[in-house]
Amino acid sequence: MWFLRIYIVQFGSCRTVQQNAYDQDLYAKEFGIKISEKLASVEARILPAPWLKYHENGKEKDCLPQVGQWNMMNKKMINGMTVSRWACINFSRSVQESVARGFCNELAQMCQVSGMEFNPEPVIPIHNARPDQVEKALKHVYHSSMSKTKGKELELLLAILPDNNGSLYGDLKRICETDLGIISQCCLTKHVFKISKQYLANVSLKINVKMGGRNTVLLDAISCRIPLVSDIPTIIFGADVTHPENGEDSSPSIAAVVASQDWPEVTKYAGLVCAQAHRQELIQDLYKTWHDPVRGTVSGGMIRDLLISFRKATGQKPLRIIFYRDGVSEGQFYQVLLYELDAIRKACASLEPNYQPPVTFIIVQKRHHTRLFANNHRDRSSTDRSGNILPGTVVDSKICHPTEFDFYLCSHAGIQGTSRPAHYHVLWDENNFTADGIQCTRSVSVVPPAYYAHLAAFRARFYMEPDMQENGSTDGSGHTSTKSTRAVGESGVRPLPALKENVKRVMFYC
Repeated sequence: MWFLRIYIVQFGSCRTVQQNAYDQDLYAKEFGIKISEKLASVEARILPAPWLKYHENGKEKDCLPQVGQWNMMNKKMINGMTVSRWACINFSRSVQESVARGFCNELAQMCQVSGMEFNPEPVIPIHNARPDQVEKALKHVYHSSMSKTKGKELELLLAILPDNNGSLYGDLKRICETDLGIISQCCLTKHVFKISKQYLANVSLKINVKMGGRNTVLLDAISCRIPLVSDIPTIIFGADVTHPENGEDSSPSIAAVVASQDWPEVTKYAGLVCAQAHRQELIQDLYKTWHDPVRGTVSGGMIRDLLISFRKATGQKPLRIIFYRDGVSEGQFYQVLLYELDAIRKACASLEPNYQPPVTFIIVQKRHHTRLFANNHRDRSSTDRSGNILPGTVVDSKICHPTEFDFYLCSHAGIQGTSRPAHYHVLWDENNFTADGIQCTRSVSVVPPAYYAHLAAFRARFYMEPDMQENGSTDGSGHTSTKSTRAVGESGVRPLPALKENVKRVMFYC
């Protein structure tokens, strides 16, 4: 790693400061505050990009990302899955059967080239259906496939959707994931007509992950060289809560928790979701108990379930917990910490009396006004082609908390506009992480488990829209919903329909 000088702007730009004449503000002067028109200058570091490991059968067995980017050329997935039984539904009237068949053939070939074992032929012919008959079409394909394969489950459904598909996408995901137990991959009409190798490669990567495979792993992970992760079995959680849009005064909030299910690779994440009270930020179902007439007091909750799932997948119980919590404002930091750390402790103790692995609890924030600019935006040692700071740029001094452990990390390449660094605030650390030990480089804007939790929470909103909106309110597509008949829980919120077991175990939300 090396050092460079970074300029930082907070709460607006230099032009805003000049236009609003903050330096002349009488209230600021009264308190002895002086506001400069110049950007603050701070020291920054650039962490080196991690080496990625691919399958030994590919021409390129490992890869070093350049400016946060890389491709699948000459590489094969490190753990490519097998897809023997798949089907396709074409919901787009403008896509003829021959075009749909050609697209499916190209995608199957790309999956094979990328390292999967992918049957080139679907179990039944491509089924054409109207967008307003999604449930009928899904059940027809599901039962037809089961009949053709003598009761064997359909492993993957490809769906070709119109570019403007309204509620079709959400309905399809809800039925597949909570009713039929099918992993699905949707493709828009525009991509079917204009097939690009890059698009097909990206879709094949998504399919492999959804099927339970791994596209790549960190070379340091399989070499057991990641500090405070590789030494003992470590589980990494990501958690997020999404709230209804402004104006929706009764819809529940959706909480999602994901957790790593492999070690030492730490790349597969199982996810769970739940509905909770409107605008409630504390995740209510992390740990819960209830009375069963036969078994007495029963323990459950998302943390407990994911810990059990980790042990089943790895054969070992986690001896260290790292918990990334997204979407919390500063005013709620310690309220969330106290409540959710206590839930983690109780979930662990419910499994074994003295089971209390050390916990590191980290808040991840993207909604802030801090922006980082290089001193010289033409200097390619500190910026990308667009003049943004490089992925891996870290600032952990001067603009950070004077006594607590926090830092800013830009972990992705800026595509358009100014990159927004993620702000990480370590609220609780029993694992004694150093700044270098916890700062990491990734290709997405926030640490992956937090990003995955965010995706899972938004996916789960589709599960409730058709039947959980009350009093004739509208769902996301503008359709009027009827009142749900599902029972209301103790919290007064109707629970989400349960994910099917085969869906729950994989990264269905990607």
